[in-house]
Amino acid sequence: MSTLVEDNPAKHRFEILVDDALAGFTAYLPRDGYLVFTHTEVGERFQNMGVGAALIRGTLDQLRERGAKVVPRCPFMAAFIERHPEYADLVTDRP
Repeated sequence: MSTLVEDNPAKHRFEILVDDALAGFTAYLPRDGYLVFTHTEVGERFQNMGVGAALIRGTLDQLRERGAKVVPRCPFMAAFIERHPEYADLVTDRP
């Protein structure tokens, strides 16, 4: 299973492709210097395969490279960051 996480700025979301098929996304609202993540969704046929975790990890890794911060309003992303404290430094408390 090959995966690719990429930003789709036109749709304000990061998407994950699994074997070239869109498997899920995490939506955001762009702000000055940070992104507010509002929702994460994984397609039914890709659930319980670690796709959601791969999506969030890939998203956060790319944002770290950009020097961006996140506001994890999405419960899935917030729970992921809580379980993986190595990403806690990316979180900002901006509204």
